[in-house]
Amino acid sequence: MRILLVVYDNGSYVHWFPEGFGYISAVLQQAGHDVVIYNQDVHHWPDEHLTEYLDQNHFDIVGVSVVGGYYQYRRLLGLSNAINRSGQRPFYVIGGHGPSPEPEFFLQKTQADAVVIGEGEETILDLLDAVSGYKSFADVLGIAYREGQEVTVNPRRPLIEDLDSIPFPAYELFPMQYYRLLRQPHAGPTDFVVPVLAGRGCKFNCNFCYRMDEGLRLRSPENVIEQIRFLQKEYGVTYVAFSGELLMASKEQTMTLCEAMIKADLGIKWDCDGRLNYATPEVMRIMKQAGCVYVNFGIEAMDDEMLRTMKKGLTVKMVIDGIKATLEAGISPGYNIIFGNIGETREILNKGVEFLLQYDNCAELRTVRPVTPYPGCPLYYYAIEQGLLKDCEDFYENKHLNSDLLAVNFTDMTDEEVYQALLEANIKLIDNYFATQARRVKAQAQHLYLHRDVTFRGFRQL
Repeated sequence: MRILLVVYDNGSYVHWFPEGFGYISAVLQQAGHDVVIYNQDVHHWPDEHLTEYLDQNHFDIVGVSVVGGYYQYRRLLGLSNAINRSGQRPFYVIGGHGPSPEPEFFLQKTQADAVVIGEGEETILDLLDAVSGYKSFADVLGIAYREGQEVTVNPRRPLIEDLDSIPFPAYELFPMQYYRLLRQPHAGPTDFVVPVLAGRGCKFNCNFCYRMDEGLRLRSPENVIEQIRFLQKEYGVTYVAFSGELLMASKEQTMTLCEAMIKADLGIKWDCDGRLNYATPEVMRIMKQAGCVYVNFGIEAMDDEMLRTMKKGLTVKMVIDGIKATLEAGISPGYNIIFGNIGETREILNKGVEFLLQYDNCAELRTVRPVTPYPGCPLYYYAIEQGLLKDCEDFYENKHLNSDLLAVNFTDMTDEEVYQALLEANIKLIDNYFATQARRVKAQAQHLYLHRDVTFRGFRQL
């Protein structure tokens, strides 16, 4: 079958490599299908261009994948309209973290024919068999499908336990010369950056986090290193952005991966998402030795009671100890703090701001966003139970209109009080960031003119 996978444009100068479609493309090609990538992200084509493209080219299947979010939802609706307007509309499949928790709603809004729920590598092959008439849609695990306006949601498919069994993404189908220009913290002007999946899932259960699948599955260090070597050889990659919900799965697993990377002598920079309860001096030192330059940590609040409410599995002491160990190892930490969880107060927000002002090394601008109860997360169902949210349509059509604005107010504060608190907090953080950057640039100027620095290359920003 001939399949078109649509990579949507999110307005970025350089987009993140679409790993999900990379893996799906690989298994489709392995099964003998013809895959074409429609790179709206690279070319910034208007949605009308997709209609024209479908009218001029025959495909059996067209697929779009999005994560949850107000912007992604609107993009999906626009692309769906473009697909549905085509005179030779293919069988239309949607997938990703956005549609998976509420497939009935998304099928009705997009008029797509099927949703792939959760992991797609095995499901998509069975779905194509159903489209071809070789099996019944009712027998395909892990999908929801539409017949007229009637939607059927099938049972979930068991998870792929051995992630090493999945082929590497089909990089050759994608404009890697473009994607490798991605910028990450401490990536230099000559670095080429590509994401690499370390694993799928997470062991923790934060109340605001959407995760369809239980548990954590990691790739073997050998498989990860093989992929990195391939990227180095084929695309000159010098910096790997480890993706997936959690690379730092435990102290032992993190150190095992780092030891393998050191032994392999890859000579790369890398970053990842991490857990502060595992960020001990020993772990951070070996991560630094293996090439780590940045770890993005989910802190969320600097208050023990609020951390328990969020089910973070952290304490304030763990956070401070982990950040100190990270900085002492010479690795930049990323600080994520959100505001507005159940019962949260201005005082708790101020604790987070003071923490950031004390420890942030300003490797990147950090601000505080309100918590958002994305469909699928415990906080979403809590909001519905408490009458704060009606359903998925209420969330996407009425409440979640911007990630920096309230979707649901879980505090005892008024909306106006929440916004005033966020404004004051973020002005402090913005002022601190730009004051720090100004000091750094002034220090460069002093070194240039007072020490005649012949290596200076101009006051530039990436």
